[in-house]
Amino acid sequence: MKIKFCGAAGTTTGSQHLIEVNGQRILLDCGLYQGHRNDAFVRNQHFPFDPSKIDVVVLSHAHIDHSGNLPNLVKQGFRGNIFSTGATRDLCSIMLPDCAHIQESDINWLNKKRKRDNLPLLEVSYTLADAEATLLQFITVGYKRPLIIADGVKLTFVDAGHMIGSAQVVLNITDRETGKQQRLLFSGDVGRPNNDLLNDPEPVENVDILLMESTYGGRKHELPAHTSDQICGIIRQAIERHGKIIIPSFAVERTQQLLYTLDRLRSEGCFPQVPTFVDSPLAVNATNIFRLHTENLKPAVRDALFMKKDPFGFDGLEMVRSVEDSMKVNSLHGPAIIISASGMAESGRILHHLRNNIENPNNTVLFVGYCAQNTLGWKIREGWKQVPILGASYDVNARIEILDSFSGHADHDELLGYFKHTTGPKHHVFLVHGEPDHALALQSALQPLHTTGEVKVAKLLDEVTL
Repeated sequence: MKIKFCGAAGTTTGSQHLIEVNGQRILLDCGLYQGHRNDAFVRNQHFPFDPSKIDVVVLSHAHIDHSGNLPNLVKQGFRGNIFSTGATRDLCSIMLPDCAHIQESDINWLNKKRKRDNLPLLEVSYTLADAEATLLQFITVGYKRPLIIADGVKLTFVDAGHMIGSAQVVLNITDRETGKQQRLLFSGDVGRPNNDLLNDPEPVENVDILLMESTYGGRKHELPAHTSDQICGIIRQAIERHGKIIIPSFAVERTQQLLYTLDRLRSEGCFPQVPTFVDSPLAVNATNIFRLHTENLKPAVRDALFMKKDPFGFDGLEMVRSVEDSMKVNSLHGPAIIISASGMAESGRILHHLRNNIENPNNTVLFVGYCAQNTLGWKIREGWKQVPILGASYDVNARIEILDSFSGHADHDELLGYFKHTTGPKHHVFLVHGEPDHALALQSALQPLHTTGEVKVAKLLDEVTL
């Protein structure tokens, strides 16, 4: 058996790991690389393998850095099954077409400039039709429902607690060439315990090979209690300044968790009612999918939905779909909370809200999730005084706040806990989905605790034989 790390090795985006066993090729995730525009374009267009020779794809969850390049894989010849949970498939049914639309808009905008400069025009990685064709290849599998997906390979999904439908991927593999039987676990993205909406990540037993995320290696999140006080203070202060709170947020899971938190805090009298907008058609559609897949939610959230006390639809909340209504939000005067995608501020309507509000010192930009290096969100979080938005440069005068406790990723201590509760010899441990410093910090913490195997930081395009 061979494993090749084709993405999310040395970085947090573009998750792709290729397993070769018994003459078959199984691809774990097929994520879109997000980062510097030119690098992203090249990486996403060109796979480090022949897509037509991939037999099976197993998808851990629907986030675009894990699923977003599936349509390109299909476009370039992949004809096999894509295995996922039901909620993941339903989310992909809105997220992949949305991603195609965003790419097309970005390419059209870039090509206008390239045409003026007499440069070769760019082509989109995939179209809406490619995204829709991809959905026909999905096969959905419930948690803890073992299924043979290839010769000598049995798949089981286990709840990862990261987002609705997210899964740890367990592969029981019988290597016909060596006669070895090994149990491989791909963590996907590991969720945080005590999430308001989702169940805790479930421990997996008897693991021989572990591919584990390391996004927050060496870093700790704030405590939830501290977060409640902090977000109340941020909102109250912005209201006193008659400013807006602009929140770049991932459309799926993060937005719904924010709404749940805002509903709870407002009902507790934390801050007065203020106009609140979710300006993202994708987030609006994703919220409806949350209502459909109550089996993935905690009992308290399920009960609230069944009792029609909808935490995703409180008084004063407006779900914005049309461009016209989005423009009205942009021209709004007075205090407001505006939640808009994308979470890394790389594309979508958030760019317009940032452009219109980032130079006003009365406003606040609140980050509630991870931003990959070189994204606009990362630049703002890192304290850049000027940032490029939609082709122009803007001064960052708004207050910048960061609440990483909203992150859907386990922090350093929580990753150590996850590793500890994953039983078995774990002879081979590979850290993926982490910037180098974070992966190395987690490696340094894990290795002294792990006496039955070596902990390695995976490197892009490295191939190992096990």
